[in-house]
Amino acid sequence: MTARRKTMIVIGAGLGGLSTGCYAQMNGYDSQIFEMHEIPGGCCTAWDRGDFTFDCCISWLLGSGPGNEMHQIWLELGALQGKEVRHFDVFNIVRGRDGRSVYFYSDPDRLEAHLLELSPADAKPVREFCAGLRKFRRALAVYPFLKPVGIMGFLEKTRMLSSFIPYFNVVRKSISTLMTDYSKRFQDPLLREAFNYVLYEKHSAFPVLPFYFQLASHANLSAGVPEGGSLGLAKSIEQRYRRLGGRVTYNAKVEEIIVEGDRAAGVRLDDGREFRADIVVSAADGHTTMMKFLKGRYLNDEYRELYTETIKKPGMVFPGYVCLFLGLNRPVPEGDPCTTHLLTEEEAADLVGIRDRSINIQFRSTHYPELSPDGTTVVYMTYFADIAPWREVDDFPEQVTRSRGGEVLHTLPVRHGREYYHAKRRTRLALMEYLEKRYPGITESVVTRDLSTPLTQVRYTGNYDGTVLGWQPFVDSGETLEELVKKHGPGLPGLRDFYQSGVWATTGGLIRAAAAGRQVMHFVCKDDGIPFTAHVDGTAPPPTHRVIRVGPRVDEGDRLPVAARSVGSTA
Repeated sequence: MTARRKTMIVIGAGLGGLSTGCYAQMNGYDSQIFEMHEIPGGCCTAWDRGDFTFDCCISWLLGSGPGNEMHQIWLELGALQGKEVRHFDVFNIVRGRDGRSVYFYSDPDRLEAHLLELSPADAKPVREFCAGLRKFRRALAVYPFLKPVGIMGFLEKTRMLSSFIPYFNVVRKSISTLMTDYSKRFQDPLLREAFNYVLYEKHSAFPVLPFYFQLASHANLSAGVPEGGSLGLAKSIEQRYRRLGGRVTYNAKVEEIIVEGDRAAGVRLDDGREFRADIVVSAADGHTTMMKFLKGRYLNDEYRELYTETIKKPGMVFPGYVCLFLGLNRPVPEGDPCTTHLLTEEEAADLVGIRDRSINIQFRSTHYPELSPDGTTVVYMTYFADIAPWREVDDFPEQVTRSRGGEVLHTLPVRHGREYYHAKRRTRLALMEYLEKRYPGITESVVTRDLSTPLTQVRYTGNYDGTVLGWQPFVDSGETLEELVKKHGPGLPGLRDFYQSGVWATTGGLIRAAAAGRQVMHFVCKDDGIPFTAHVDGTAPPPTHRVIRVGPRVDEGDRLPVAARSVGSTA
C-alpha cells in the first residue's frame, strides 16, 4: 500500500462483523457497520414471545473460561465481562431407542467410570478415548486463535508447532479417524451409536478431534453459557464497538459492493444510497457476497468452483435447523438441560426435512433462567434439516422489504403457502407428541410456542440454504477455503481493499467468527504496514463462573423421576 488507509465499511452485524469493527477501531480505523436486520447478532440471536425470550443459539460457548487464547478474544470484545458463566458437568446425554441413556461427562474420569459401568466389555476403547481426552485438555492452552498462521514469521511458526509436540500423537490420531469409524470399535449397540451424537447432532464428516476439542473445553470450564444468552452476548459486543467509536446502521440492506479500478470503493444499499470507504469487509453470507455483491467477478478458478459447484454438493455447508420453542407455565424439575433422543422411523416420519433420526431437547431455563418468568420453563427442540423439502411446499419470496411505522424493514414475516403452514403444523405436532410421551402432561402447560425452519434463517440472515455455520470443516469445501486463505489472505485475487470475515472466511462456530474479525485485521494492518494492537475491555469486572451438576437417573418406564441436583460456585 502506498498510503495508510483510514476508513472501513463492514457488511453485517453478526459476531464476525462486530468483531471486525471492534478490532478496526482498536487499530485506529474509522469503521461503520451496515446491517439489514434491526438488531445485532446474526445467527447469535433470540426473540420474545410474550413474557418468554426464545434463545436459539448458544448451548455452549468455546472460550467462555480462561486458560486458552479463545478466552482472550471474548474479553477483548467485552463479551463476558460482568456476567455469570454457567457450566454443566454433563456435556450432553444421548438416550437410545431402548430407553437407556449415556451421560457424556466432560471430565474424563467420570466419563470413563460411567461408560465402563454401562459396558464393561468396551473397556479398551473407553479407556483409549478418555486417555486422549485427558491429553487434549492440556493441549487447549497452545491452540492458536489470536493470529493467522499464514502471516506468522518463521520463529512464531516454529514456537507454535513446537508447543504441539507433547500432543502430536493425540492430534494426529484424532484428526485422521472419523468418529463414525471410531464408534464402530464399541461392542455395546448404544455406545456404538451414541458417540456420534456427543455434539447433539450426527456429523458424519467429523473426525474424533472436534469431539475432543469441545469436551476438553467443557471439562476446563471454557464451554459454558453466558448470562443473558445469545442476543445478550451480541449486544455486549455491539456496546463495546460503540464505546470504541464505531457506528452501526440497522435496516440497511447492501445490494452491491462498489468496485472502481479493481478496488472495493464502498457499498450501494437497496434504496440506492452509496457509502464510500478505503476498505470494504464483508461479514455477510459468503455466496451472497461473491455472487450478488460482487456479481461473480474476481473469482479465480478455485474460488469459482468453490462458490458455483462445491457449495451445491451435499455436506459442503452446515445444514439449517428446525427449532420448536415452548413456553410452559410451570417448572419441569425432571427435565435435563440437554439430551439427544434417537428416534424410531415412525417417530421421525412427520419431521419435515430431518437428516438423521434424532432430536435434541433442552430445558433452556436451566441455561438461562433470566429469560423467562420465575416458575416457568422454556423447552427448546431442534433437529438438522435440509431446506429442499421446505422449499418444495413454499414458492413465495424468501425475503421481503416493506415499510412498517414509516421505517423500511427487511426481515418482516413473509407470506407462505398453505402447504408450508401445514408442514410446520405437522412437524410441531410430531415434536410435541414425542415430548408428551417422554413427560406425560407436559404439553398441557404450554402457554406460548414458536417454530422456525431453515427458511426462517434465510429470512433473517440471508444465509445460503439456511445454514447456521457456513462451510463444513474436514471436507472439500472447508479445506479448500483454508488453502485459499493461506494463499491469498481473506480477500480475492485481483481485487484490492476487499476482505472477508465471519464464518465464511473460516470454519466453525461463534469463536471462529469472532476470531475471524481479529485475524482479518491482522491482514489489514500488515497491508498498511502498521503493528496490530488489541486490549481487553476494562469497563466491567471479569466474569464469574458457576457449576451446575446434573445427576444421572434410572428410567422407570417412560416417566423419569425427579433428579437431585447440586450447585456449586467457583471464583
